[in-house]
Amino acid sequence: MPRILGYLRPDVNGHNVQSQFERLTANGATTIYQEQPAGGKRARPQFDKLMADILGGDTVVVTSLDRIALNIRHLQEIVESLNSAEVTFKVIDQGIDTSTQHGTVIRMLLGAISDFERQVARESQAKGIARAKREGRYKGRQPTARAKSDEVLALNAQGLTRQKIADQLGIGVASVYRILKNHAPEQKKSTKPWKKAVDQPKRLERKPAREPDAVQLSFF
Repeated sequence: MPRILGYLRPDVNGHNVQSQFERLTANGATTIYQEQPAGGKRARPQFDKLMADILGGDTVVVTSLDRIALNIRHLQEIVESLNSAEVTFKVIDQGIDTSTQHGTVIRMLLGAISDFERQVARESQAKGIARAKREGRYKGRQPTARAKSDEVLALNAQGLTRQKIADQLGIGVASVYRILKNHAPEQKKSTKPWKKAVDQPKRLERKPAREPDAVQLSFF
């Protein structure tokens, strides 16, 4: 049976929880995934759980776009993920309902805006690089995935899947596998000395038997 699932994320001060809860339930949400106030923008375990629990025919409802999406690109990814899973997405404040014809137009508009933002970012980056080259300050582009190795390892320790880590950090899933593979030998090396100490205890050296003292022999 189709379900209505609500998603609730408090503001930075932990406020507006009750108002969100009441509005979500008023719109039919029977199960609500609520983040904790201390959670950061990137660390959102309840959102990950929601995306893992959705089934075809479900509806995901939020009070406003800023409660679920980090930016336009992230919003587009969420909408496309829900759409591919045959899940309806509703936003109360903005009146968005992807099950309607109006919702289809919204998806197309989000895609266009996201493409526009990427193009603007590329042009801005190109201008910055050109300026830095003219001034002799350009040092080249840092490898994105390598720079995020610590974040990949931290998210992996939290139990996130490879794909979710890649989506959250904005890198390819192949890069995630490569980072984890490159750090695997270090973890194995750290366990070898301990294992050797347990499996192969140090052998005690036998001392040579003490020869009788020459003075003592003189008494016999």
